[in-house]
Amino acid sequence: MSLSLTFLGTGTSYGVPVIGCRCDTCTSSDPRDKRTRHGALLRFGDRRLLVDTPPELRLQLLGEGVSALNAVWFTHAHADHIHGIDDLRVFTALYGGRISAWMHPSVARQLRRRFPYIFDPRPRPSDGVYVPELDVCTFREGRPVDILDHVFLPLGVPHGGIRSYGFRVGGLGYVTDAKRLPRAALEGLRGADVLVLNALWYGDPHPTHFNVEEAVAAARAVGARRTYLTHLTHRVRHDDLCRRLPDDIRPAFDGLTLKVEDTCTGPGRPPSSPTAA
Repeated sequence: MSLSLTFLGTGTSYGVPVIGCRCDTCTSSDPRDKRTRHGALLRFGDRRLLVDTPPELRLQLLGEGVSALNAVWFTHAHADHIHGIDDLRVFTALYGGRISAWMHPSVARQLRRRFPYIFDPRPRPSDGVYVPELDVCTFREGRPVDILDHVFLPLGVPHGGIRSYGFRVGGLGYVTDAKRLPRAALEGLRGADVLVLNALWYGDPHPTHFNVEEAVAAARAVGARRTYLTHLTHRVRHDDLCRRLPDDIRPAFDGLTLKVEDTCTGPGRPPSSPTAA
């Protein structure tokens, strides 16, 4: 399987720099310290899956030269992960395409309430007005689904009073906005070539997110070959993280692209599919 991962946005809900802040990170000249809100892009050959639709989505897709999308995976319905959803309409307006939108039923209920102009089939826009054309596809935690002819294993993790939904596909394990990895998620991630985890900062525990120390411990429990930290705040600078983290755990940054090897056979590897490429 040919799979690459691009980090479109690696910041938290405030982004970095934070409005009005003059800290070392927010005033840094290092472009890796400029973090837009969370988003990622998976490429399977010429097909693309987007993870979340953050507020800066238009700028992120322009930056990566993306002109086509086939699918989107919504991790959860917090504003910094969904409020760029309207930017998907360009793929309808210019290219006439529909996008499969994968989400847990709880996320689907939230999106239908908050964006009825997209998800309610009754009031359709007048001529010349476009909305994102999304085919809602729901998944259940722990039940593999076939997306773009690849097997995705949905993984639920606690995020305050809700659950966020990451996934395992081939050698990639992807989890954001987690406070811990339940046993099922831990088993699903084992043996990954590349693991992605959220991490806010060093030190103070947060009630709904990993801090850096917790993310490192979770990465050790998974045992991935390489781990990348995302959803980072302005309390950590990229170069400082590089100095302090173990060599196999690195901070991600906006625009970073990785090749993911599909050579791992750990117990968390999703079952094979007869249609898998």
